[in-house]
Amino acid sequence: MADWRIAPRTVDPDFSRALVFERPIAGRWLALDYALDRFAAPVRPLLRFARGDGTQEDALLPGPVLGRASWLGPVPPGTKDILLAAPAEGFRIEAARLLSRAAMLALCARRRPDRLPVALYQWLRRDARRLRNTLRIATCVRPLAQYSLWKAERARPFEPALDRVPPELPRLGLILEALPEEEAAVRRTLATLLAQGHRDWRLALHWRGPAPAGLPGDGRISADTLPDGVAIGHVRPGDALAPDALAHLAAAFAGPEPADLAYADSEAETPEGLRPQLKPGWSPDLALTTLYPGRPLLVAADLAARSGWESGQGARALLLAATLAGPGRVRRIPRILCRIAPEAPDPDGHAADLTRALDRAGSPAAVTRAGDTLDLDWPLPDPPPSVSIIIPTRDRPELLRVAVRGVLHDTAYPSIELVIVDNGSTDPAVAALYAEWAADPRVRRLDRPGPFNFSRLVNDGAAASRGDILVLLNNDVEVLHPDWLAAMVRQALRPEVGAVGAKLLFGNGRIQHAGVVVGLGGRAGHILRNRPADTPGHLGRLAVAHEVAGVTAACLAVARTKFEAVGGLDAEAFPVDFNDIDLCLRLAARGWRSLWTPRAVVAHHESVSRGPSIGPARARFEAEGNRFAARWRSVIRDDPYYHPAFSVTTFGEELE
Repeated sequence: MADWRIAPRTVDPDFSRALVFERPIAGRWLALDYALDRFAAPVRPLLRFARGDGTQEDALLPGPVLGRASWLGPVPPGTKDILLAAPAEGFRIEAARLLSRAAMLALCARRRPDRLPVALYQWLRRDARRLRNTLRIATCVRPLAQYSLWKAERARPFEPALDRVPPELPRLGLILEALPEEEAAVRRTLATLLAQGHRDWRLALHWRGPAPAGLPGDGRISADTLPDGVAIGHVRPGDALAPDALAHLAAAFAGPEPADLAYADSEAETPEGLRPQLKPGWSPDLALTTLYPGRPLLVAADLAARSGWESGQGARALLLAATLAGPGRVRRIPRILCRIAPEAPDPDGHAADLTRALDRAGSPAAVTRAGDTLDLDWPLPDPPPSVSIIIPTRDRPELLRVAVRGVLHDTAYPSIELVIVDNGSTDPAVAALYAEWAADPRVRRLDRPGPFNFSRLVNDGAAASRGDILVLLNNDVEVLHPDWLAAMVRQALRPEVGAVGAKLLFGNGRIQHAGVVVGLGGRAGHILRNRPADTPGHLGRLAVAHEVAGVTAACLAVARTKFEAVGGLDAEAFPVDFNDIDLCLRLAARGWRSLWTPRAVVAHHESVSRGPSIGPARARFEAEGNRFAARWRSVIRDDPYYHPAFSVTTFGEELE
């Protein structure tokens, strides 16, 4: 008999249930297996460990994107109650177990024996925090190379009798183009179409040559130019759709607010084995340059018509045209619904199609290319807008000198104003620097002594500045390339863009900042931190500019009008930390999305001037973190640009 149960709670509308055990829980490890109805959105569940002293600690769980998911983590000391935030319907915990630390070490020995000596050393040193992290990563997190094993542990077959397919789903139209020698691959694809749970579809099968004899006969398959359906999309010979794929896709185009465009995850055979393509939420810049929605993808028939796309132009042209037409409602289905057939990259064709699509849409962007990677160049007006660069600082003249030299002498931008906001420097060397810069008309100094409040210092600097574009810059940043500022301003001028972030590198050349994931580490964190600078990222997104939930204020550009429209940084709630991500999310709430660009590269000697957060500083950090979590809980549970299957325990793009 199970020694646990689920009990209702009414104090917090999000944490509406409690996980109750019949024995003590504090200091143990909790293992959960849970499931979700197939057609429910796999938002991440959230656990709250409530201590007897009134404090609490939250844990973000992976979304059950394959129907099932598992989580394993420590129950903090002093925990009195375990509360659960999860979908009200269709979510269920299938198993809950409490494990000892010794049991966790044994599990570590089985799954990652190479990490066991590290864990034992941390146990002997009584380093609880590092031991917890080592055991979590060793027992719970799998690299993408272990996708097949991860999938086998979580996937369950589609059962039409049990999986409650939504009623009255619309008809879908599919296009399949094939060469005669691809007959066997076409047969594999047709077999998966004929096995679909949603049966209202039409397929336009176009043979580029003589049609083979003996293909399956079905009235839904024809040689029409364009198939009938509320939405249309392409499949390739050899694509294998999951039995519930068309039901998921059709559901996106049903109801009172049907999608304009819908896409889902897929998997593909690679030379290294089977790998997933776990796609972020709608990211139009990324879609244009990497074609990441791939297959399966469906576009509403009316959007396809008004975008100027014609059926003979192909799948890539359909995605590009639909993206530039500005779909109002996009549905990302975070479910692996198709095993896609191998396809050779075609950067030449992509560049030609993208150029034509941009011209047809009247976009000012131009295609730029480095090898097989395409990106977009956005124009700078002539003359370019004035830029105010705001650097808050206190002492540390050796850092400030490098940062200011980079702005004034190593940056190729014609209209710069530098506003240094001094927070009570006492080092005579800093005064000497100010005297040195006094003759430069581009430099202004504000004296703002008192307790350190980064947000207030930035806001005061912005209020005193005159530029059309504001750039927030830390005093421990070093300019590496002269074009960094122009690359950021080009993006910040776009009407739909709010905050723009740069690619920041540690002094050793590894990644410090490539965008912020809300929920990473529990609240917010830097994706792929400390990876090699040329890391491409999942689906190649780190090679191009793309949308992210947030960017760091160590180097952030934003139009003054947008910064002022949201009230700048929140100096009351977030005086030191989380202020930049809070700004990005408030900009997003007004319709201005954040963008990260790899074409602005600077070095960031992170927190050198402030040092690590310990003692009272750590307590302040935790208080600001709790306020951030309370304000942005919904985004923490579902960062639109980070897949719910990815772990938030490591620095990203690994499975949990």
